[in-house]
Amino acid sequence: MASFKAVVIEKSDGGTKASLTDFDENNLMDGDVTVRVEYSTLNYKDGLAITGKAPVVRRFPMIAGIDFAGTVEASGHPAWKPGNKVVLNGWGCGETHLGAYGAKARVKGDWLVPLPASMSAREAMAIGTAGYTAMLAVMALERHGVKPDRGPVVVTGAAGGVGSVAIALLAKLGFSVSAVTGRPQESAYLRNLGAAEIVERNELTGPPKSLAKERWAGGIDAVGSTTLANLLSMTRYGGAVAACGLAGGMDLPATVAPFILRGVCLYGIDSVMCPIERRREAWKRLESDLDRQKLAAITTEIALADIFEAAPRILAGEIRGRIVVKIG
Repeated sequence: MASFKAVVIEKSDGGTKASLTDFDENNLMDGDVTVRVEYSTLNYKDGLAITGKAPVVRRFPMIAGIDFAGTVEASGHPAWKPGNKVVLNGWGCGETHLGAYGAKARVKGDWLVPLPASMSAREAMAIGTAGYTAMLAVMALERHGVKPDRGPVVVTGAAGGVGSVAIALLAKLGFSVSAVTGRPQESAYLRNLGAAEIVERNELTGPPKSLAKERWAGGIDAVGSTTLANLLSMTRYGGAVAACGLAGGMDLPATVAPFILRGVCLYGIDSVMCPIERRREAWKRLESDLDRQKLAAITTEIALADIFEAAPRILAGEIRGRIVVKIG
């Protein structure tokens, strides 16, 4: 394969532009493993990169796409050999290293984890970075000691990719989950995932109090800004919130009151440079703790050429659940 179709982002005087074009395989970046990409996903960060709404991409030209599942074609890395099924999330792919929206990727073998034995490449990317991030957030709450008997937990951005998987995971683990959404029409969808309560988004978008009435033992937040500030003020004594997104903004108009008067902890969840051991643990947990039927129900598949229409929709909060991008 001398060239292949890829979504390439280029920079010009007027900003950036993404297009589906032919990419020469010889121009792939250095790496000791070459992977035939079979599936990728559309994550919020991919939407930012494709639309140019935020300076996600820092090298041009760039093949977009921050995650993939596929098969090793060639390897100079001792852990991998041709035919191995692998998954990659983050490590700067689609930002500083050529990414997933093309038929081939050449990456460092140290960035890869094995595709779980019972999981297909399509299922892995139905989970994608959003679902893997949700699992990292659940693991953070567990390390803090947040258990079902401590009380209900809350998930913001509930109908999105991170939120959908987080609800399914937490419900299967026995938690009573409150799902925060600005789309009340998605209530049935969220309850089918396992949400016990639907919370209107406007309950968390008003001016935050230093301390509000204690409601939740823990939370997973993909929104940031005022929503996260309100969530912190409503977290019960000794509880914790795992923050993993900025759909509502990067600011945090909070006070120290929840931290010093209620002992609340705020955990930052980074999926991009997360150590490999924790990645392996997360994917092992996803294999065992995520209901595959629920995963299938929240997943939509699109072709590579459909990325350009879907990208602005994910930024506008119009996409429910997970989108799988078929590459091969």
